[in-house]
Amino acid sequence: MSLGKQAKVLTKQQQNAVLSYLETTRYSKRNKVIFLFSVRAGLRAKEIAAITWGMVTDAEGNVSDSINIQNVASKGRSGGVVWMNKELKQAVLEYRSILKSVNATDKIIRTERNSNTTAQVVVNMFDGWYKKLGFDGCSSHSGRRTFITNAARKISTVGGSIRDVQMLARHSSLQMTQRYIEADVEAQKKVVQLV
Repeated sequence: MSLGKQAKVLTKQQQNAVLSYLETTRYSKRNKVIFLFSVRAGLRAKEIAAITWGMVTDAEGNVSDSINIQNVASKGRSGGVVWMNKELKQAVLEYRSILKSVNATDKIIRTERNSNTTAQVVVNMFDGWYKKLGFDGCSSHSGRRTFITNAARKISTVGGSIRDVQMLARHSSLQMTQRYIEADVEAQKKVVQLV
């Protein structure tokens, strides 16, 4: 994928604007979970549509600290564990509290008429939200790129490496993970002064 065709990375201000806008939507708690699955866990639209409650809960049915994405819900065989961000976990708990019943096999993302949804519906939701907010060049993949870029910028502060970002992204190659990371010109300017 060439740089010109990649989904844009969302700034902190844009993320906050999306979250504020989603508070005004009809299914605000569900929509917030969809957005946070993308920007705080780096999930693809296909994964957001396919993830079940069993993938985010422990053996007792409590919301876990991790998302255990099974291959059936992922792209190819890219299932794995993504640790759950506190903001995302809180949103999942709030969303779960308004649902009548939750079984481990139930899809988390439901529509008004269906107990599940498709990846295309999730893609269309993101498209509609970003168009409403005037975010040109953003797509359902913007959250994933944002997550991977932010993780790459912060991983060394917690003793990790780019390999850990690759694991969180569930990419088979480090080269693929690197393609997702947005370059930071300001950081480049600062680091050369330290060399």
